[in-house]
Amino acid sequence: VMRTWVLLSAVLWCLTGVRCPRSTLFNTKGFIYGKTGQPGKIYVKLHQNSPVLICMDFKLSKKEIVDPTYLWIGPNEKTLTGNNRINITKTGQLMVKDFLEPLSGLYTCTLSYKTVKAETQEEKTVKKRYDFMVFAYREPDYSYQMAVRFTTKSCIGRYNDVFFRVLKKILDNLMSDLSCHVIEPSYKCHSVEIPEHGLIHELFIAFQVNPFAPGWKGACNGSVDCEDITNRNILQARDRIEEFFWSQAYIFYHNFNKTLPAMHFVDHSLQVVRLDSCRPGFGKDESLHSNCASCCVVCSPATFSPDVDVTCQTCVSVLIYGAKSCPTSNKNQPHED
Repeated sequence: VMRTWVLLSAVLWCLTGVRCPRSTLFNTKGFIYGKTGQPGKIYVKLHQNSPVLICMDFKLSKKEIVDPTYLWIGPNEKTLTGNNRINITKTGQLMVKDFLEPLSGLYTCTLSYKTVKAETQEEKTVKKRYDFMVFAYREPDYSYQMAVRFTTKSCIGRYNDVFFRVLKKILDNLMSDLSCHVIEPSYKCHSVEIPEHGLIHELFIAFQVNPFAPGWKGACNGSVDCEDITNRNILQARDRIEEFFWSQAYIFYHNFNKTLPAMHFVDHSLQVVRLDSCRPGFGKDESLHSNCASCCVVCSPATFSPDVDVTCQTCVSVLIYGAKSCPTSNKNQPHED
């Protein structure tokens, strides 16, 4: 009898299209449960879909819920309904497609359900609220500050200038197909006393490798996340430049006992430091966004970022996310007589 009952039960489950393991959905990655109290911070990459926000805490999701209803309120404090960008399921799960800066902010869901006493069938309505703080972010734009040293015969004369220009041209040619180029190049000549080698002259050369050479947008191929492409290109450019200077060190070692040119690479002198910048409307804030410290997170209300700096500046008149400018209050405008 028991076997017959189990078989019948299985058939009924299949006929009604109900999946037996209720926890399958909740164990899938990309789902975020609600928490009571302090809202958790969620970071969504610009132009990507948000994770699925579940209007329920994890503990409650393991229980049966009677007559649940879900009410989602968006960052504009208006009730959210399904559209081509907002997807809300019948079970109260929310996903935002193609996430943009203005979609950042507080998402609140109120779950209402009933508890029923088995003995008396007495019903009681329970309400729970869950808050989600959602922020748009994008990857920082990489550039590299590099420093290198070359020996020279003298700090006087035009040969140092000629060498400096030739070196810059070589480096630009190395990465021309990557839409990267050298910016802010500079050098100084110093006299350096080296133990057992006496006094020699060296060029201290510094430059920045930048991914925005003229025509760089052509490498984006219409991609909205162009920093992914420019960052990949700048990483390749860095590798090529490092390989170039390593080859100079190789030449130095294999000609150590031979006559070396007056100008040659100083071994181990190459220094490489990555510099990050954020697009306007975004910035870094490790104290506010510790879980996304390396990200360029959208500037919150009361802040803005007009340039490629990595900091959102204060502006009390800004009421939106992702502000690129600070509106001037009319009270501060000069009056005409």
